[in-house]
Amino acid sequence: MNYEKSFEDLKKSILELKEENKLIPIIVEGEKDVEALYKLDINGTIITINSGLSIPDFCDKIANEYQEIIILTDWDRKGGFLCHTIIRNLEGRVVCNTRYREIFAKNTMIKTVEGLPSWISTMNEKLRI
Repeated sequence: MNYEKSFEDLKKSILELKEENKLIPIIVEGEKDVEALYKLDINGTIITINSGLSIPDFCDKIANEYQEIIILTDWDRKGGFLCHTIIRNLEGRVVCNTRYREIFAKNTMIKTVEGLPSWISTMNEKLRI
């Protein structure tokens, strides 16, 4: 793995995510994920799945309010299950973007959204960028 290229791709993706989030909400698992995105200066609409609703009810609420979303669940087994369940429940109603989730999974050695800020900080130090 070329760490410098992966890290550059990751930083570019974060800037793109920040821009897209001005118009498109991001779906994350919990409050720690929201805090992590705020630390990365991503502060558009961010919605947590863990809001007390069942996944089908959560998806119905999303479908009533948005035409497109960015799904940024963790890229571990549970996050993958949530991502696919949300996509299945929103199929034909909402455009679901999982591109950033895939980029972060490919270009980091972590598995969670909440770990991104500290991982980026560590990589900045190691690569002295």
